[in-house]
Amino acid sequence: MRALLCAICCFILGFNIAISQNSPDCRTAIPVCADMPITSATDGSGDIDDFDPMVITQSGCLEKGSVSSANLENNTSWYVFRAGTDGQIGFDIEAQPVIPGGIVTSELDFAMYGPFDQTSGQNFCTLVGSGTAQPIRCNYEVNDTNFTGIGVNPVDGRVGAPFVVGSQNTYDEYIDVIAGEIYYLFINNYNTNFNGDPEPFTLTFTGTSVDDNQNTALDCTLRDEFLGLDIIACEGDPDIVLSALNSPAGPNMSNIVWTLDRDDDGTIDEILASGPGETELTVTSPNSGRYFVSIETTFATIITDDILITFYATPTAADFDIVVLDDFVNSNQTDPYNVEFVPLGDGNYEYALNGGEYQEDPVFLDVPPGLNSVEINDTNGCGTSEPIEFLVVGYPKFFTPNGDGIHDNWNVQGIETLSNPSVYIFDRFGKLLKELNAIGGWDGTFNGRDMPSSDYWFRLDYDRDDQGVVVARQVRRHFSLVR
Repeated sequence: MRALLCAICCFILGFNIAISQNSPDCRTAIPVCADMPITSATDGSGDIDDFDPMVITQSGCLEKGSVSSANLENNTSWYVFRAGTDGQIGFDIEAQPVIPGGIVTSELDFAMYGPFDQTSGQNFCTLVGSGTAQPIRCNYEVNDTNFTGIGVNPVDGRVGAPFVVGSQNTYDEYIDVIAGEIYYLFINNYNTNFNGDPEPFTLTFTGTSVDDNQNTALDCTLRDEFLGLDIIACEGDPDIVLSALNSPAGPNMSNIVWTLDRDDDGTIDEILASGPGETELTVTSPNSGRYFVSIETTFATIITDDILITFYATPTAADFDIVVLDDFVNSNQTDPYNVEFVPLGDGNYEYALNGGEYQEDPVFLDVPPGLNSVEINDTNGCGTSEPIEFLVVGYPKFFTPNGDGIHDNWNVQGIETLSNPSVYIFDRFGKLLKELNAIGGWDGTFNGRDMPSSDYWFRLDYDRDDQGVVVARQVRRHFSLVR
């Protein structure tokens, strides 16, 4: 869906201005390339806590500080890049003075996350912010040369090494990349001037891949997607700000048009904004859809891009069909009992049955008869449902009428949902011991006497509506009395 018209204009206009923008949020990380140094500045902690300060106190070597100004997210910048070739990649981050020739006041740290597979459909920023994905490189040592990064410090020649607290080595070792892999770079300004002014830095990529060909070491077509990678967000999240300022046009824009395809079906539903000053578009929750921008430059060329933004909500019972695949009502093969949870819309979920471990498979086997509950977690990080109860009509395989209050009575569980049910209990010789209905159960006695431990048989008769025709159904099974 993405397009960038007039490739020649990219070379003419350059990217010095375009990529000087900053995104302090992971979900709007700026796509970058290695073909020239990137000039930017750490500025603000973003609209969204990529690292929930109540949950994530550490990510790699970066830690939550003792005061808010020293938290994991202080003044931040997020970048994303895609490896263009197999090989070795590093980078230099150099802190710059706010005023040319002045004193450097920033103290830059970084963390790099990846590799990620762009075809996986995962929400990479959720993996990062939840602590699921830990950084593969991380450094927060004191930058006495104003440089930090991956590879070799260009000032003192110190070679990067695995991070060790107190090593005073501001460089980590190179990474080996494979073409197509996605990486996120988080730059954090731990020590700032605290006056709210952006503090500049330059980011320059290095390594053997860059030495071989800096135009192909990182996939520069990712930078053409200047609105960034598709965004997965949660309902209630802060607004998402899309920026045309990251485009190859830089400031050379004569007109900008923003449009929306709500269903991502190829049909534009609405023109959202138009005009030379519409450099940014604010997307509020929960307005999912594919957003387009068309930029007419002062050179009479057209540059376009689009981004799919999808908002997800905390799952509720109304978002799912609970399908009992096998029980007395749905199948003649009722052992084991099987249940499937079917989402009614799009989403990525995992399921936990009766307080157990989560699984991605929506089908559960060997579900116990009676009342059960499931918790459904949105794997995009948008919340977990309250326990959702559902009923499986079946019978316990044994019961223990010993007066301890546990399994003291036997009955078909969920019998109250059947039409005209009757249960007949027999011993192994076929003698009728008890007739049950939806109320009560068998306590293991006959004529006031305790029946011995043994296998007993039951017959369940009930009515069922099969495609508009009421038919009589009958189930015969056996169970065990244990004393």
